[in-house]
Amino acid sequence: MIQIITNASVLNEQGEQVSKHIVIEDGIIKTLVEPDAGWSAPEGAEVTDAAGKLVTPGLIDMHVHLREPGFEHKETIETGSRSAAKGGFTTIACMPNTKPVTDNPETVQLVLEKAREAGIVKVLPYAAITVRELGRELTDFEALKAAGAVGFTDDGVGVQNAKMMKDAMRRAKELNMPVIAHCEENSLVEGGSVTEGKFAEQHGLIGIPNESEAIHVGRDILLAEATGVHYHVCHVSTEQSVRLIRQAKEVGIHVTAEVCPHHLLLSDEDIPGLDANWKMNPPLRSPRDVEACIEGLLDGTLDIIVTDHAPHAAEEKAKGMEMAPFGIVGFETAFPLLYTKFVATGKWDLAMLVQRMTSDPARVFGLNTGRLEEGAPADLTMIDLETEKAVNPEEFASKGRNTPFTGWKLKGWPVKTWMDGKVVFEA
Repeated sequence: MIQIITNASVLNEQGEQVSKHIVIEDGIIKTLVEPDAGWSAPEGAEVTDAAGKLVTPGLIDMHVHLREPGFEHKETIETGSRSAAKGGFTTIACMPNTKPVTDNPETVQLVLEKAREAGIVKVLPYAAITVRELGRELTDFEALKAAGAVGFTDDGVGVQNAKMMKDAMRRAKELNMPVIAHCEENSLVEGGSVTEGKFAEQHGLIGIPNESEAIHVGRDILLAEATGVHYHVCHVSTEQSVRLIRQAKEVGIHVTAEVCPHHLLLSDEDIPGLDANWKMNPPLRSPRDVEACIEGLLDGTLDIIVTDHAPHAAEEKAKGMEMAPFGIVGFETAFPLLYTKFVATGKWDLAMLVQRMTSDPARVFGLNTGRLEEGAPADLTMIDLETEKAVNPEEFASKGRNTPFTGWKLKGWPVKTWMDGKVVFEA
């Protein structure tokens, strides 16, 4: 079947918006055609008019929580995939802190099979570094890679033992696989719910200090240098971490890193009260840390943007700041938030934002996606840059409603998403 997206506004190599007709055949981008008075769509083609809309490669999110197996009351692979597609994402990588933990080939294959059944977005499963994410015994990296895992991480907890992490990096290097690290020194975070600072002091909460993250970043950079592995830092939130990653890149260590929209937009000074929809891990840090993360993203120290989409049931978040689980949902607000707050205000180039959410994650993780060019998979997102509407969690496709952004008026909403030429979301 031939599909045509006519009058699409696409970004050229110079980052300028130009008009193109996109011709798709059998799920592949066949050609991009200059709009011309004499051009007409082939007979029988399915035509979408994208006039006035931006069309980008499908967004890529390399850090998400789909909760299945084991926590289906929070999210399922199907509901999470629908939420991702609604947010413009066509490729997502899911974390292994499920129940059971994705630490064996059978669970990797279960995730892949559930994603195939849903048929909405491309789901790439990470596998755990250690058995049950307990930090005591390495998983079978070879078997997990063979089953379809795309990297190794104990996300949700930091690997506390340096020798365990070094052994993991050596094994991953032998398999040409990345190690993705949740950086957190447990001895510094016990009982903490927000960052160390004024908000924690005012409300009598135990604070989580910046160094709890940066200590692991520094340690793992040295281990990555020793082993030569591709080391990727999860959800960077502190000025110290940005500085360490920048220095590591300057001396040629193979380190990459990600940042979430909430760590670019919010600080602990923005938290309105003891509402657990503002509780995430890493926590919202100081304004200085926010500025460091923005600077790191702009100069390439932080390679990609991820959501860390982490849905929870309403009754779980209702337990309050100290007792509620960490995490917020992110798929459906990520692009509109960043477009409205940074691109529409003239602080960032549109091309940079799109790059950090498409071609850069594809480059970092060696994916055959994130491109809008001839021969690429027809994973595409159509975005309305003009219409403004408020964030309404009741409209989310995700089971999760846990967001601090309720009521924010945003532009840049995805309105149609294609995965391999198949429409998987339409507003």
